[in-house]
Amino acid sequence: MTPESSASPLIFGGDAQSPRAALPVLPPLALYIHIPWCVRKCPYCDFNSHTASPVMPEEEYVDALLADLDQDLHAVYGRELSSVFFGGGTPSLFSAEALGRLLKGVEQRIPFASDIEITLEANPGTFEQDKFVAYRKLGINRLSIGIQSFQQEKLQALGRIHNGDEAIRAAGMARQAGFDNFNLDLMHGLPDQSLDDALNDLRTAIALKPTHLSWYQLTLEPNTVFWNQPPTLPEDDTLWDIQEAGQALLAEHGYAQYEVSAYAQPGRPARHNLNYWSFGDFIGIGAGAHGKLSHPDGRIVRTWKTRLPKDYLNPAKSFKAGEKALTNDEMPFEFLMNALRLTEGVESRLYPERTGLTLESLAEARREAEQSGLLQVEPSRLAATERGQLFLNDLLQKFLT
Repeated sequence: MTPESSASPLIFGGDAQSPRAALPVLPPLALYIHIPWCVRKCPYCDFNSHTASPVMPEEEYVDALLADLDQDLHAVYGRELSSVFFGGGTPSLFSAEALGRLLKGVEQRIPFASDIEITLEANPGTFEQDKFVAYRKLGINRLSIGIQSFQQEKLQALGRIHNGDEAIRAAGMARQAGFDNFNLDLMHGLPDQSLDDALNDLRTAIALKPTHLSWYQLTLEPNTVFWNQPPTLPEDDTLWDIQEAGQALLAEHGYAQYEVSAYAQPGRPARHNLNYWSFGDFIGIGAGAHGKLSHPDGRIVRTWKTRLPKDYLNPAKSFKAGEKALTNDEMPFEFLMNALRLTEGVESRLYPERTGLTLESLAEARREAEQSGLLQVEPSRLAATERGQLFLNDLLQKFLT
């Protein structure tokens, strides 16, 4: 590809007044693979997950995933994958044999970068040591373990099937299996949780020495059991105390916050998620998976796949449920709702590079956000202020047409 110049061809999105340049360089490419089954659906979960039957259709689902990927290959010819992420659901319910066949099939279709990051989500109680060793041998080099809490009463309230001891053992198993890079998923703001409860969970997690911690507040989402039958959650003052004390504890132990709810040891941020937040490209395969692909002519297209597993596995039905090309009017919000989640934001040059639009097209909204104290006054970066991080929705509203 050649650098962008005044001679670059132009295309037009939904706003005819703002020409969009062809993209001189395509962003990094990732692959998201959705495994939609869980042992049991948690009452707070609004992800596309379904209770697994005693015998899961592993072979049929892997076949479907590869066929789904085949239909997206024309849009990524000549590119390589920088990361793969198995999400769910609970991907660790699948055998190493099934995941191995899938990864082999993916690599035959799209080359892997030499330093590719391959992450698998796992829950305590859904694996054993031999399974972890087998996953590592496949080339999976990062785990994300769904702990949520180490306290039994909190786990019961969340509908989790594991206990605190199993959670602790899971981290040990990961390390023994050769995973030197793993994340622990932890929630706060749980039903009837005190400040001490939340910090005790965090201290237990830190003691297990993960390279990465996802630490985020429980929220009540529509179409969940908790939405219809809300539990008693901590008061706002308690939630604020938990947030402040928890962030100080994480910083004290070397975990730098680089995103709204992500903390990492030096050099260990999640590469796959960083790609999302910096408006990179990703193919999404599997039931309900979403994708976003950029094209050299400047088109940027979001896709989503058939949601129900039975429909996804039905050969008479299409894998793709829909797609949408982003218009110029939508681009500022689409870009910034990801980029401004990063505590340091992104370099300003990334906006024209990833969207094909000029920085000048952001000027009016950017100036208003800076004057409101929500966006940093820094020409070379697009980054929220500390206040902007707290009121991110208010900040993003300024970039909606």
